[in-house]
Amino acid sequence: MNNPIKEVVKNWLQYAGEDLELAKRELNYIDEEVLIRTVCFHCQQAVEKYLKAFLVFNEKNFRKTHDLDEIKELCLEVDSEFEKFEVGVLTLYAVESRYPNHFVVPTLAEAKEAYRLACQVKEFILAKLKEVNE
Repeated sequence: MNNPIKEVVKNWLQYAGEDLELAKRELNYIDEEVLIRTVCFHCQQAVEKYLKAFLVFNEKNFRKTHDLDEIKELCLEVDSEFEKFEVGVLTLYAVESRYPNHFVVPTLAEAKEAYRLACQVKEFILAKLKEVNE
C-alpha cells in the first residue's frame, strides 16, 4: 500500500537533492568560474527542503518561510539532535543574495562552507528518514 506522506517526503528529498547536485556541479568549475551566489542559494534551498521533508515525515506543520532557524526550531520540537546544526547562516542566501539592492556578496569560501553544511544536513536527514526508501 502506498503511504501518501512517504510520497510527499520523497518529493521533498528529490527536490533537495537536485538543489544540492546543482551546487556541487557549480563548485566543480575552476574557482574563477564558480557562480558563488548560485551555489549559496541552492545550498540554502537544499537545507530548507531537507528540513521540511523531516517535518512532513513527522506530520509537523510549518508555515511558508525560508527562515532556516524557524524551520530548525520546529525540527527541534521533534528531535533535539538538530541543535548541532547552525543552519540559520544560510537564510541570507534564500532571498537577499538574489537581488542586487541587498548587496549580499558571499565569497567562494562561504559558498564551499554552505555546501559542506548542506551535505551534513542531507546525510543527517537521510539517516533519520531511511525508512522512506524502504
